[in-house]
Amino acid sequence: MIADKLVRVHQRIASACAGAGRPVQSVTLLVVSKTFAATAVREAFDAGERHFGENHVQEGVDKIEVLADLRAQLDWHLIGPLQSNKTRLAAERFDWVHSVDRLKVAERLSAQRPAHLPPLSVCLQVNISGEASKSGFAPSEVAAAAHAVAALPRLVLRGLMAIPEPAADVATQRQPHRALRELFESLQRDGLALDTLSMGMSGDLEAAITEGATMVRVGSAIFGGRSPAA
Repeated sequence: MIADKLVRVHQRIASACAGAGRPVQSVTLLVVSKTFAATAVREAFDAGERHFGENHVQEGVDKIEVLADLRAQLDWHLIGPLQSNKTRLAAERFDWVHSVDRLKVAERLSAQRPAHLPPLSVCLQVNISGEASKSGFAPSEVAAAAHAVAALPRLVLRGLMAIPEPAADVATQRQPHRALRELFESLQRDGLALDTLSMGMSGDLEAAITEGATMVRVGSAIFGGRSPAA
């Protein structure tokens, strides 16, 4: 049952927060529903969840439409790569975009966010482990990009997101999360009003919370193994 798995995930979050001396309310669970049906989202909603993450724009939009009766109660987050030709749909339909990996994407989202909607919440994706296979700003590029994005209309820069390279032990897992937190704190000291560190997934959420994550993105620990991508 999804509800039972959610209880276990929330217990993990609470335990990690306790170990880090943080209030459990300081961490938001983002339920990653990519490749799972709208019925699974509704089941998680019935168990109390309100934040859902999708990797693909069209798949997310399809679920948003199927679950239109819940729209006012849900926050939809785009967490996957965003191509320039999909920015309009993302700007029009999502509440958050975590995967802003270049200034051009931010500029398009800003221009295409409808005026009747609240500003779009965005995070800069940082390639914190320097992997060639991953997109995102290099750490050295983040400060300039953050100030440029923060100045754009119709957007609110909320913080940073990263998908660190997998590691087997918690000590190794903590290193890239710590680096992202230090980068986040340097931007705050530089005057940016950031409140979101989107880092940590099913396999490393404890390390991420220990290092300051405010939002953890969890899918497989809730829904099980991934279905084939739609």
